[in-house]
Amino acid sequence: MAVEFLTKPFEDQDLLNAIQQALDRDRLRRRQQNSSAGLRKCHETLSAREREVMGLVVSGMLNKQIAFELGISEITVKIHRGQVMRKMRAESLAELVRMASKLEPPSAKK
Repeated sequence: MAVEFLTKPFEDQDLLNAIQQALDRDRLRRRQQNSSAGLRKCHETLSAREREVMGLVVSGMLNKQIAFELGISEITVKIHRGQVMRKMRAESLAELVRMASKLEPPSAKK
């Protein structure tokens, strides 16, 4: 992928700037890939039930609603929710929602 198109004649500094810009972009892309890989790795540690609870939590449902939906107690939902937060290393619900949106395949996003 081209980062910069230099026309001749060009200054040495223009070439150096283009190289630096390409390196910066590559560094950012690699950091994002590593972040996504780490996020997927955390998500893979969740049990099937924890993934189910996570999906319902990030959709905005309350613990009581999730419990009814899954046919489990509200206390059990709270335990699963706590496990999800711990395993995903999310410090807030907003952060968990952001994580979930990054995990979603692009075709599933609206």
